[in-house]
Amino acid sequence: MPAQTRGRIRHIALSVKDPWETAEFYKQAVGLEEVLELDGPLAEGVFLSDGVVNLAILHFKNDEAAQGTGTDFVGIHHIGFWVDDVVEQGRIARNTGATWIMGDTNNPNGYEIKHTDLDGIIFDIAAHGWVGSQKNPGAEDNVVQANPQRRLAKFDERRARAQAKIAAIRAKQVAVAAE
Repeated sequence: MPAQTRGRIRHIALSVKDPWETAEFYKQAVGLEEVLELDGPLAEGVFLSDGVVNLAILHFKNDEAAQGTGTDFVGIHHIGFWVDDVVEQGRIARNTGATWIMGDTNNPNGYEIKHTDLDGIIFDIAAHGWVGSQKNPGAEDNVVQANPQRRLAKFDERRARAQAKIAAIRAKQVAVAAE
């Protein structure tokens, strides 16, 4: 059996009511960069990054996709670890008490093999990281997932509403501060 390797936290997924509003908040509040928008079979949302960690801001489309949390859940949905060997690391996790919930556990190129920990908290392991993330920042063997900066035209109105809402909040705070 290969030696234990260190997983790197490179992905945090939030479950929210309005991904565009939440994304705009994090872009304005802490300067995260938008890397792409998603409209997949399980969820729709926006992915942001600080250049190392990917923050997925999602609204799940149904209870199955929400993996037990429900579509109305708001909060941290799961965290993701970039690992060297997804098959072996999954085996180690399950032998340590993790419960597999989704993904092909035998695919060495596996992406987002989901498990729950001993408290039922969902976590992913992935062999290739997430958009906007880096495996080993500053190291010679660092791997960087590209930032495609992909936007979907179908979400233009939702994005504009979110930007207007955050601008209104900021304008109100400026007015209050000026009083």
